[in-house]
Amino acid sequence: MKNEGTISALGLRGCVGSLRSSEPVGLAPPPSLLQSLLEEAADYLVVHRNFKACLETCQRGCERLGSCLQAEECEDSKDLKCFLCVVGIQALAEMDRWREVLSWLLQYYQVPEHLPPKILELCKVKEPQAILEVASNWLRDPANRDLPEHGAIFELHLFRVLLPLHCWTDAEDMAGLCAEEEQRQAASQAIYTARQQQEENLEETREPDPQKENQGGTFCRKLLALWKLLRWLLASVVDHLLSLPLKRTFLIALILCLLVVRFDPACPSSLPFFYKLAHVFYRIRGTIFSPCYLSSYNL
Repeated sequence: MKNEGTISALGLRGCVGSLRSSEPVGLAPPPSLLQSLLEEAADYLVVHRNFKACLETCQRGCERLGSCLQAEECEDSKDLKCFLCVVGIQALAEMDRWREVLSWLLQYYQVPEHLPPKILELCKVKEPQAILEVASNWLRDPANRDLPEHGAIFELHLFRVLLPLHCWTDAEDMAGLCAEEEQRQAASQAIYTARQQQEENLEETREPDPQKENQGGTFCRKLLALWKLLRWLLASVVDHLLSLPLKRTFLIALILCLLVVRFDPACPSSLPFFYKLAHVFYRIRGTIFSPCYLSSYNL
């Protein structure tokens, strides 16, 4: 929208010359005054980049045209009003106030069906729901069907509003209003293609990918098999340790202690440790196995 508005604004000065009239119409404002306001607004927009001043200038020009009833009947005044609105739309878009465009336009075009085609062609908003009703009413208005821009606006409305919103019934109704058979067939084909694509997307979302399911199932089975193997190994080790005699168990514990702590039996510093360890074993043996060991141990 910004690019198209800028292009339109850049071409305003060339268009203004064709709008000039040597004779003012009734009580309408002088065309030179309105043209100067239009040129001033274009300068604010393109040269100075003062979008607020540009919007205010466009509002002044539209208000002067709206205050004179005879100006509404003049074709040049209608064109000037249209160009002022185009520049104002671009100023709102540059200020990121494009949501206010429709309400701002309705201040000067009280009925949406009376919006000029050049303005509707700029309404490529990111939220198509906002323009749905306005564009639909404009296209259904019998007074607008004979305009040369009707076909272009219908295509914009179909591809940018109706099809993205999946309004199939409204799209088919609009296609039936086309005057040319070729355009009607093209619209019907576009509706059919978009509908088929939506159904295919829905089927893809509903049906999961079997390849992904197989990959996930294979990974779960491998993980479960690994877990069973670890449990079996752990149970085997525990059963083997429990089946060993007590002396072998102590011997294994001693060997593991020597391996882990790295004691050297020949080293003098390790003798107190072995003495204490032997003392502990003697006490355990005397306590558990036989009371007769107590007397011999105490001696």
